[in-house]
Amino acid sequence: MPRLPRWTAADAERPLLAAGFELLRSKGSHRIYGIGRIRVTVPFHSGEILHPKIVKQVLEAVEEAAQTSASDE
Repeated sequence: MPRLPRWTAADAERPLLAAGFELLRSKGSHRIYGIGRIRVTVPFHSGEILHPKIVKQVLEAVEEAAQTSASDE
């Protein structure tokens, strides 16, 4: 498996918004994005690199959203 990119929270937010995710709510320093039944929580801590598990969750959610929208058409 290839290495995951090193992203900050702002970097992770871009593909989510581009895939059609909306900011559902925020609680403290965490923002919850969703589209349909898919939800992703991204911790926003100033300039810190996200844990690889969070990056993987974001990438999987974007991929799942793309597959869901492709099957709806």
